[in-house]
Amino acid sequence: MTTLAGRMVLQRSPLFRGLPPPSFERVAALATQRHYREGEVVCTQGEPGDALYAVVSGRVRIGTGTADGREIFLNIMEPGDTFGEIALLDGGTRTASAVAMTAAELVVLRREHLFALLQKEPQVALELLRLCGERLRWTSGLLEDAALLDAPARLAKRLLSLGLMHGEQNGAGFTLRISQEDLARFLGVTRQAVNQQLQAWKAKGLLDLARGVVVVRSTAAFTEATRGS
Repeated sequence: MTTLAGRMVLQRSPLFRGLPPPSFERVAALATQRHYREGEVVCTQGEPGDALYAVVSGRVRIGTGTADGREIFLNIMEPGDTFGEIALLDGGTRTASAVAMTAAELVVLRREHLFALLQKEPQVALELLRLCGERLRWTSGLLEDAALLDAPARLAKRLLSLGLMHGEQNGAGFTLRISQEDLARFLGVTRQAVNQQLQAWKAKGLLDLARGVVVVRSTAAFTEATRGS
């Protein structure tokens, strides 16, 4: 069963918002809703991908493990976001892990239920393919950044991206609540390297720092100052 909030998330999702009411009701009836505690694992890299998830409340971190045991963060999912579609489609294993950053409510749609829907509603299949294409372009962009940009440029680009998606707008800039350790894990570098660069930008008046908070004073000025770093 899904709550009213869970149904609203499904209705707003690009996957299902174009469905006629009877078809949407079948989706809502098949979906379940689950609560996750802060720090609880939603799914693990390498396990079978048997479900699609939609975030109703809270935040979920997507990350992947490296051969030497380190974890690299890939993305943060917030209310309205969906994840888990790649392994769901091909029946393979999860390409990343998902962990609740806060207490979170997720809507879960199992693979067998979704595939039964795809046979009857081709527009859902087309939207699912579009979503996978979007994820592929995003992943390709990360690989390109890692190959072509130095660490300061990657940090600047990721700060701007996280600020746009998850920050609080603050005049011409934004406030991003994130630890330097987590920023380092997004880039696969050390916390010391992140701190050194943030302090350099702070000295230039581009941003302010507090414990677990980065305040970019002006998005435009920060973008210009870090272009071509």
